[in-house]
Amino acid sequence: MTDYSVLVADDERSIADLYSRWLGEEYDVYTAYDGAEAMEYADDTIDIALLDRDMPRASGDDVLETIRERQLDCRVGMITAVEPDFDVLELGYDDYVVKPIRSPEQLHDIVTTLTQRATYSTDIQRLLTLSSKQAALETRMSPDELENRDEYQELIQKIQSLKASLSNTLDGLGDDDLQGELMQSHVASE
Repeated sequence: MTDYSVLVADDERSIADLYSRWLGEEYDVYTAYDGAEAMEYADDTIDIALLDRDMPRASGDDVLETIRERQLDCRVGMITAVEPDFDVLELGYDDYVVKPIRSPEQLHDIVTTLTQRATYSTDIQRLLTLSSKQAALETRMSPDELENRDEYQELIQKIQSLKASLSNTLDGLGDDDLQGELMQSHVASE
């Protein structure tokens, strides 16, 4: 077992239990069946939170907001059936994956990506998060839908600006490492 703890929050008990079982041999897993219960677990012992967006008593968005308000050092992956829309640009998650998760390997890849991101600098984490948002939107919307949206153009500008300011750091990280992370974001969103 690793030193990482994972909070799985989904109001579909069978899904929450399945994810917990898939992760349980490798991680310390906490399972919540609604948003309010997830908020109870949201403390400094949680390293990774996997949240459904549409849950009773408190949404995944509410849980995410609580995690950020408490300033927890926790990576958050939204794993949800809610198709991404431009509202995802305002959310402070690290990765956005649309259900279904088809295998234990896919779920482990998501958690591994999030644990790796925790080791990167704040700026690189931000770049990867913005790239995840870009991937989520691009896999669910047509180029025409995106092209005419100011929010999407602003997102692209932020990514380009951040890449430019990080160019020396990214050169040191190596294209393979970053490209692997960015590809993981695109694959996880599909």
